[in-house]
Amino acid sequence: MTTLLLVRHGLTELTGPVLAGWTPGVSLNDRGRAQARAVGERLASVPLAAVVSSPLDRCLQTAEAIVSAPGRDGPHEIHRDERFGEVRYGDWTGRPLEELAAEPLWKVVQTHPSAVTFPGPEGEAMAAAQHRAVAAVRDWNARIAAEAGPNAAYLVCSHGDIIKAIVADALGLHLDQFQRIHVEPASLTVIRYTELRPFVIRLNDTGGGVDGLLPPPDAAPEGDAPVGGGA
Repeated sequence: MTTLLLVRHGLTELTGPVLAGWTPGVSLNDRGRAQARAVGERLASVPLAAVVSSPLDRCLQTAEAIVSAPGRDGPHEIHRDERFGEVRYGDWTGRPLEELAAEPLWKVVQTHPSAVTFPGPEGEAMAAAQHRAVAAVRDWNARIAAEAGPNAAYLVCSHGDIIKAIVADALGLHLDQFQRIHVEPASLTVIRYTELRPFVIRLNDTGGGVDGLLPPPDAAPEGDAPVGGGA
């Protein structure tokens, strides 16, 4: 019964208005660093067998805040695993979401993401991104259970769409339903994997007040999900 703690990276200057994807050098902004410190402090008393991260800077910086939080005994090593890296959005990378929403592919991303392959030579299929992320979870579950025992917990720092895809798999949802899941920056999602089935213990937990329960004033009336996870 291995427990996986999924943490989305904190805010960057691009989070929300621009689809950062694998753009190099995207770091946490001041608010993102504060978010990372806060989640690190919240989790300081939780024993972790390992901390794993996407290789992108914003995730590594968030993971570093978690392993260095006051009161944490360990681990202090961060394992990088590209399979937890962001979806490769191809030619969409670096473009404003407002601009992308006018693309014909946007509607497919919203309603039938399992059929989407992002444009350009570096573009990835959403189904392939989910497959690599879920395969990574399975591999790490087995590794953690073998090294630390069946009741151990570990943490993975990743990205909005990747975490949503992992949650959809845990809930037994088709990938076409994953846009119904919301994962905020620096939020905590917890999945417990057993021999019979996964259990989603927490989802999009930010540990804050109730402000986030109200719809934002600029919410899209169509109910579109932000590609990349949004801000």
